[in-house]
Amino acid sequence: MSFELNENLKQEWTDQFVEVDASRPELKRFEGLVGRVVTVNWNQRCLVDFADGAWYDIAPAFLRKVESEEAKKKFDATANTAQPLPSRQS
Repeated sequence: MSFELNENLKQEWTDQFVEVDASRPELKRFEGLVGRVVTVNWNQRCLVDFADGAWYDIAPAFLRKVESEEAKKKFDATANTAQPLPSRQS
């Protein structure tokens, strides 16, 4: 595994809105959802946030980038349970 390859993948995929290849049985549950790539791990797989509080490890070969305007309509970042809750902060 090359450091340069990993950095190139991070630059290409990080903060991109994506949809999955729903023809893959293991990705069928994400059909119709838009996610955001948080980062790329050392296995060259994207960590994708579908605004459900979890991140999913998905190979870039099974992801399709979505145009930003279309994605912003479908991706609700406020639904992510990983977001800070100002009402609970002291």
